Amino acid sequence: MKKPEKGSLLIAEPSIIGDLSFNRAVVLLADHNDLGSVGFILNKKLEYNLKDLVEGTESDFPIYNGGPVEQDNLYFIHKSPELIPNSIEISQGIFWGGDFETVLELINSKKINCEDIKFFLGYSGWAEKQLSDELDSHAWLVTKNTYENKIISKCCNEFWKEKMLEMGGEYSIWSNAPENPSYN
Repeated sequence: MKKPEKGSLLIAEPSIIGDLSFNRAVVLLADHNDLGSVGFILNKKLEYNLKDLVEGTESDFPIYNGGPVEQDNLYFIHKSPELIPNSIEISQGIFWGGDFETVLELINSKKINCEDIKFFLGYSGWAEKQLSDELDSHAWLVTKNTYENKIISKCCNEFWKEKMLEMGGEYSIWSNAPENPSYN
């Protein structure tokens, strides 16, 4: 089993059925160390756009559910550190955060688009050893982010299914299972 590290992907095991936040989730780990882990769910689009949540913009950039922690806060990942001061590199040309006023100016002047930046309400967080315990209980699969910074524009609801098919074997079977097996 691959060890989690900054920039890797956590793919929810098919066994996470009753968990509303993480059922069929694909999470980008933004940070991982001895004190805990932080990530953003990449494939759970919400019904909001940026203009619904932020005054001063007419942007219809989609908003994603980043996870169950601090869902009243807006977070973002991007691939434009040269334009957004105070960005923190995750890995492979993906950055987290930075100066939000600058981000709004860049969006409003159309200098960045939704291929360059992705917004989340909330984040996914794990305390010290919590993620390790979840990995031991087979709640997650850890994979390398082969998309690099193109993952920012990877937003389809089929992302989890694609990852199941990529893994092959028994995971291929799960790719076509209904989201809630009791509906079968």
